[in-house]
Amino acid sequence: MHDTHNRAAIDEMGYAMSRLEIESDISDDGKTVHEVSTSQRSNNPLNNLDNEIAQLTKLKSEPHQLLSQVAPGRRDLPVSTVKMLAGRECNFSGRGRFSSADCCHVLSRYLPVNGPWLVDQMSSRAYVSQFSADGSLFVAGFQGSHIRIYNVEKGWKVQKNILAKSLRWTVTDTSLSPDQRHLVYASMSPIVHIVNVGSAETESLANITEIHDGLDFSAADNDGGYSFGIFSVKFSTDGREVVAGSSDDSIYVYDLEANKPSLRILAHSSDVNTVCFADESGHLIYSGSDDTYCKVWDRRCLNARDKPAGVLTGHLEGITFIDSRGDGRYFISNGKDQTIKLWDIRSMSANATCSPGFRNYEWDYRWMDYPSQAKDVKHPCDLSVATYRGHSVLRTLIRCYFSPAYSTGQKYIYTGSHNSCVYIYDLVSGAQVATLKHHKSPVRDCSWHPYYPMLVSSSWDGDVVKWEFPGSGEPPVSLGKKRVRRRPIY
Repeated sequence: MHDTHNRAAIDEMGYAMSRLEIESDISDDGKTVHEVSTSQRSNNPLNNLDNEIAQLTKLKSEPHQLLSQVAPGRRDLPVSTVKMLAGRECNFSGRGRFSSADCCHVLSRYLPVNGPWLVDQMSSRAYVSQFSADGSLFVAGFQGSHIRIYNVEKGWKVQKNILAKSLRWTVTDTSLSPDQRHLVYASMSPIVHIVNVGSAETESLANITEIHDGLDFSAADNDGGYSFGIFSVKFSTDGREVVAGSSDDSIYVYDLEANKPSLRILAHSSDVNTVCFADESGHLIYSGSDDTYCKVWDRRCLNARDKPAGVLTGHLEGITFIDSRGDGRYFISNGKDQTIKLWDIRSMSANATCSPGFRNYEWDYRWMDYPSQAKDVKHPCDLSVATYRGHSVLRTLIRCYFSPAYSTGQKYIYTGSHNSCVYIYDLVSGAQVATLKHHKSPVRDCSWHPYYPMLVSSSWDGDVVKWEFPGSGEPPVSLGKKRVRRRPIY
């Protein structure tokens, strides 16, 4: 959705957004595809989301009532930074300082849309890009067997250059341990490898300069090991376990201390593209699959029938990614039906009794555009809280996220897109508040710094770039300048 007021404000403040023409792209299975231009569709307004999460978001990102009050009983939002500072000096709130919500209200107005500035260029597609929990490190994974860990606080210097072992097709996912000492990386193989990030070696060549231990997830199969791929992998918050979603329709949990899989759930009827822990407890797991369902699993009451705690229906096509709000209640999912959906697990059903119905068209997201006749179809049993449209989910498993809690109060949702852009939506209103344009191929992943107004996007064009507010003072990337690809280091 397009918010003309916010867009106009952005233009007035002089935010620079570089533009590009969409070029031919390549799908996940290596097929060359030429995109057919289609008209942009905007989402309908959410009319100020009537749900508990709207109130929670406002509590975390709106200023003290006296700072925003313009007359008795009437508030004017958003409040300018100057007025916020003046109110603090006059101690309107009676606290003598900003609350965390006051800080979020100020910081969330300064979106990281200026730039971009180049972080790295590689000769292969970027699949993964993520900040560490404290923002000091940044991880980027590429199809050409390379994973790079950059030290953000030391000028984005490459702290670790990892050459992956036994890579099948691409690096599908990576995850840093909570203590940032280890990194796991997955590919289309049942073996997930773990690397010591804290070692002194900058060059980490698998089993040459360093050992990349293999975690064999196929050992959980009682019939003996067999081959499958892993699409998603995440550390638990205590760093003792790794959860994974696989192409054999299963969820796996690996116990790092015991060095073996501790759980396998035959979770879905198709590929499990995404999994994550719901909160710090590690009891709840969210999963999303090509069978169109999001499921919630409670490890405390699993039985031999692999029955989920609940099922959430609403997507018409497969799920590409899930991001938890971290409260064990809300999460968002990106779907191949070209939508992001917001979910409250309290509305989940006991089982999937309702299906979207017969699809009267043939479609494969890996090389076809989304059918025009499907764009207005709604699921008859949509349990989602809200739906966000405007971006494009084609060719690869595009990822979406909540914006950081510290600086924005999680009031935004942001996502990569097949049309080479990054989209930022307002969680409550559904407005599309920013579109970041630079890349020439699909943006599969992007990451917002947990504390600073900085966002990094990575694309199949091999570019890893950062967007900031106000900026680094250096000139941004010039689209007219010839790109010089950095050769992989072997």
